Amino acid sequence: MFPRIVQIPLPFEILGTDTLTIYSFGAMLAVAFLTAAWLTRLELDRLYKNGRLPSIKMQAPPGGKNKGKKPRMANVSPSHLVGTITVIAVGGGLVGAKIFHILENLDEFTGDPFGMIFSTGGLTFYGGLIVAAASILWYVRKHRVPLALFSDAVLPTVLLAYGIGRIGCHLAGDGDWGIPSDPAMRPDWLPGWLWGETYPANILGRTLPESGVYPTPLYEFGMAAVFFGILWVFRRHPFRTGWLFSLTLTFFGVERFLIEQIRVNNTFELFGMSATQAEVVSVVLIVVGLTGLFLTTRIRKGRSHT
Repeated sequence: MFPRIVQIPLPFEILGTDTLTIYSFGAMLAVAFLTAAWLTRLELDRLYKNGRLPSIKMQAPPGGKNKGKKPRMANVSPSHLVGTITVIAVGGGLVGAKIFHILENLDEFTGDPFGMIFSTGGLTFYGGLIVAAASILWYVRKHRVPLALFSDAVLPTVLLAYGIGRIGCHLAGDGDWGIPSDPAMRPDWLPGWLWGETYPANILGRTLPESGVYPTPLYEFGMAAVFFGILWVFRRHPFRTGWLFSLTLTFFGVERFLIEQIRVNNTFELFGMSATQAEVVSVVLIVVGLTGLFLTTRIRKGRSHT
């Protein structure tokens, strides 16, 4: 594994260290956010050019004939909001992911609250998604962008970003791996590294079984990439606004519910059954997604496939 890409010596100490470390997890998160931002901008511009998204008012850049005068407002594509949205997504996502991870591991938090809050690991995706989504929707609504159509454009890119982020988890070996794998059950056509991984030099310093564990981050990346490909093809669908959003929710739920069956995670009792936090959220997403598909699978009036 490669939890650290490079370590650069510094001539002075910052926060108690004289080394600047670039982590593979952080690098892949950056790639994930930038990829989602780029694709979101493309889709928002497409919807704007087709007349499905209205323009927004933003302050025009200073200079030219307007130099020295009162700032002028201009009508532009909603894609101009993507830069700020990305910043909100990063901040809200990290805070939400940390909060949900703490709620999922209260015993560990009680023992070392400071260390858990400020550790570079310990992030729960659904927590980040919920907090980031709520913050972004508030910001978008403030600019009077139709929330349903905006969600159709953005959520599929979030699914791909999630998969890219999981590559970071795999490179770092941050504990998001699966249960021990059985080498005897590996299909002959499947490479060994896709069936069992020991995660040497993982960032947690743990020693895993010699037979390895399921590299679930790679499985999640694969499913996220396939699902995103389907969504990207279907983004020109003829159905009502909210259909693509609903399909994405369903894919999110199915992907995570399936991976939870072979993933190491904390469980709790629910209605007499053992479940994980992610399984419960996944079921909710599937139910909401399927309900949304039932309500929106209607040909919209004045539809455009471009």
